[in-house]
Amino acid sequence: MANRFRLELPRRPRRMRRTGSLRALCCETEVRPSHLIQPLFVMDGEEAPEPIESMPGMARLSIKDLVGECRELRALGISGVALFPKLSAERKTDDGREALNPDTLVLRAIRAIKAAVPEITVITDLALDPYTLHGHDGLWDAGAQDLANDATVELLAEMAVLAAAAGVDMVAPSDMMDGRVGAIRAALDDHGFEATAIMAYSAKFASAFYGPFRDAVGSASSAGTHHLDKRTYQLNPANRREALTEVALDEAEGADVLMVKPAGPYLDIIREVREETELPLAAYQVSGEYAQIMAAAERGWLDLERCRDESLLAIRRAGADMILTYFAKAFAATFAESGDAQ
Repeated sequence: MANRFRLELPRRPRRMRRTGSLRALCCETEVRPSHLIQPLFVMDGEEAPEPIESMPGMARLSIKDLVGECRELRALGISGVALFPKLSAERKTDDGREALNPDTLVLRAIRAIKAAVPEITVITDLALDPYTLHGHDGLWDAGAQDLANDATVELLAEMAVLAAAAGVDMVAPSDMMDGRVGAIRAALDDHGFEATAIMAYSAKFASAFYGPFRDAVGSASSAGTHHLDKRTYQLNPANRREALTEVALDEAEGADVLMVKPAGPYLDIIREVREETELPLAAYQVSGEYAQIMAAAERGWLDLERCRDESLLAIRRAGADMILTYFAKAFAATFAESGDAQ
C-alpha cells in the first residue's frame, strides 16, 4: 500500500521485531526448566494423591508418588524440588517436637528421593509451621505473644543437621528469625556437613498471598485461620530498605542462595537485591500468585499458558537466577513439546 508520508528515522526498533527468528536473536531474558524448582507437598501413608482445592493442579503426595513425581520432573529438565510436609493432627504440638524426630515424614521423603533420583536437587524448608498447633514458624512465647527467637534458632539448627544427615542438598530456613543462617551454618559445619548449602528466605514478607499454602500444609487449620498474623517476624511489605538489611545479614552469615518471597508483587525488591549481591538469587512465586492466575484462567478471563510464562519471565527479568513455582512441571512440559529443549 503506497504511503506518501515517510518519517526520516535513523533508528527503527521494530526492524528487529519483524520475524520470530529476529526476535529470538535479540531476546534478553529466557526461562528454561533448569531455572525452576517445583514445590511439592508430601503426606504420610499410601493413599492416592489429595488434591488441594485452593491450588488447582496441585496435590499432597505419598512418598511413593513423590518419588515418581521427582522422576518425571527430572526427565523434564527441572533442576530441583522443595519439600513441604503435611502432618497428621496428632503429630502436632505447641513445641513442634516432631520436627526433631529422626524418622519424621520429610526426612523419610528426602531419603527416598535421593535413593531413587539422586541427580535432582532436594531442598527442605526449615520452619515449625507444619509441626505446631498454633501454626507459627517457631516456638511461641505466650507471655510475649511473639516467637522466641533464640530458642527457635537452636531448634532450626538441629533440624538442619537432621536434614543434612538424610541427604538433603539445601536447607531453606523460612522462619525469619534473627541470626538463624549463621547458627545453621555453624551447626552443619560442626557435624561435618560443609557441603550442605543454605538457601535463605532472606526477604520474606508478611504477605496476604500465602493462604493456599497454609491449606496445603495444614497450618491454617491448626491456627484456625488463613490470616495468621506473622508481622512480628516477617517483613513489612512497605519496607524496601529493611529487606536489603536482611539480605546483607544473611549473606554475611554464610547463605549460599538468597531469596525474595513472594515474587510477582516484589519485582522491585528482586531487582534491588540483584544489584546488591553476587550470590545466586531465588524468588518464590507463592501459592496465592499461582491460585489467582489459575482461577482467572478457569473463568476464561486470562490465557493460562501465556500469563504463566509472562509471570515467570518477569521474575527472571527482575534478576532471579532460579524460581520456586507451582507452574514448574507444566512449564517444562510445554517447553519440551515446543521443541525448545533442543
